[in-house]
Amino acid sequence: MSASAPDSIVLVHGFWVTPRSWEHWKARYEAKGFTVHTPAYPGFEVEVEALRADPTPIADLTIEAIISHLEGFLDTLDTTPILMGHSAGGAFMQVLLDHGYGCAGVALNSAPTEGVRVTPWTQLHSVFPVLKNPANHHKAVGFDAEQWKYAFTNTYTDEESLAFYERYHIPASGRVLFDSVLANFKPGHQDAWVDFKNPNRAPLLFLSGSEDHIMPNSVQASNAKHYKGEGTITEHETYEGRPHLMVAGEGWEEVADRALEWALDNARTAATPV
Repeated sequence: MSASAPDSIVLVHGFWVTPRSWEHWKARYEAKGFTVHTPAYPGFEVEVEALRADPTPIADLTIEAIISHLEGFLDTLDTTPILMGHSAGGAFMQVLLDHGYGCAGVALNSAPTEGVRVTPWTQLHSVFPVLKNPANHHKAVGFDAEQWKYAFTNTYTDEESLAFYERYHIPASGRVLFDSVLANFKPGHQDAWVDFKNPNRAPLLFLSGSEDHIMPNSVQASNAKHYKGEGTITEHETYEGRPHLMVAGEGWEEVADRALEWALDNARTAATPV
């Protein structure tokens, strides 16, 4: 890796959405001269409408498959990118950083990695449509428009929320959600485990929306505090009044610009001591 500034960015999407959720960020960063990649989970390489029509790839998903797929993609890149992840993509991005990928990472309204036990009521209420039925473990489970608004777009108008629902929403993997919830109660390390003391991890920033229901600010605050690697950088910032879907909706540009600014200021290059 050269000591020059990063020239590429990889954006990792979360659950209930696809890479389409990054459409505005991708265009904004490309306009600034960056090469921007928005890799999909395995089987998610089709459009939103196709996954709604046939959610089989969603039902079959596993965390192990997601991480392996993303690492395989990153291995094809010629330069070390900035990594950004939203929601579940924030947790997967943390795993990628822990595995040595990326020169800097930004987690937006991130799902927690293994070992983070903070579970606010709004989070439980948001995912209850999936977890209420154990049979959903083997299914792809979607939100209705009202459930979507509570979990993703609670600060937006009904009209805005419905427009985002129709544009972005797909079902989520019951298997991955159940396994993530149970990870802290199983012996040994599960697929979303990271070494919080890893001294070689690239710098990491958590960005939270204060009004996020499904991944409340307290979850990211706890996640950030778990990191204790000597010499590593871990920071956490909160945007007041923002919901879970802060990659879209009013003010997304401010968040996107801050994420990029921080990543560029803190990116690890070959000239940066580890």
